[in-house]
Amino acid sequence: MREIEFIDIVKGICSKDKRYDIESYLFMREALDHTIKKLKKPDKGSERHVSGQELAEGIRQYALDQFGPITLKVLDSWGIKRTEDFGEIVFNLVNAGELGKTDEDKRDDFINVYDFYEVFKKPFLP
Repeated sequence: MREIEFIDIVKGICSKDKRYDIESYLFMREALDHTIKKLKKPDKGSERHVSGQELAEGIRQYALDQFGPITLKVLDSWGIKRTEDFGEIVFNLVNAGELGKTDEDKRDDFINVYDFYEVFKKPFLP
């Protein structure tokens, strides 16, 4: 049931903000879960919080695990071209009540965390 609610919320977000594909939001939720597990965060409470920098790094690892050499192409097809786009998606989910944030969390936390070409393309070049 919760999955259906999430998809409905994402459809609502995408109807207002057409920059990102629905798949980008589903991926973000999976990448957040991946990051929480990798960082060994608890299941509940304030200790579960993940910073923008931690999430961006978790997204990088998860994307490469999932898509390997086509990561850049997949992200681009969803409208994601730089780390700032991760922040936009996260804050769309925050504004929809799907993710929490602290007073210290800002969209700026996702600015220029890394260069997409360097982390998603260059490792696969001959």
